[in-house]
Amino acid sequence: MDDRSVVGGQWGGGSGLRVVMAGLLLLLGVRLAAAQENGKAAGAATFKVKCVLCHGADGAGNTPLGKQLQAANLRSKEVQKLSDEELHKVVHDGQANMPPFGEQLTDDEISQVIQYVRTFATSAKTAKKQ
Repeated sequence: MDDRSVVGGQWGGGSGLRVVMAGLLLLLGVRLAAAQENGKAAGAATFKVKCVLCHGADGAGNTPLGKQLQAANLRSKEVQKLSDEELHKVVHDGQANMPPFGEQLTDDEISQVIQYVRTFATSAKTAKKQ
C-alpha cells in the first residue's frame, strides 16, 4: 500500500483516516468512562470502610457518632461546591472533628472517595424531587 491509498486515494481524501480517528476517540471515551466508574466503585468501597461510621451510607452525617461529632453533610451544597483539591486536603489533613486520613489512604484512594462523594450531589437532588 502506498501513501496515496491512505491519504488521498482509495479512502477518499482522508475521510477514512477521519473515521479511524473518530473510532479511536470513541474507544478512548468509553475507556475513560469505565475508569471513572471503577474509581467510583473503589471509592465506594473505601467510603464504606473509612467514612460510613460518621457520615452514614448516604453521606448526610446522621449517624449517632456523626451527630455527636457534627460530621459534615456530604450531600450539602457547602461540601459539594468545594473543589476536589479542597476536599482532598480535608480528607488528607483532617478538619475540625474529622481526623486526618493521609497516613491511612493513598492519594489515589482519596481521589476515588472524592469521586464517590460527588455522586451524593445527584442523589440529594433526586431525593428533593420526590
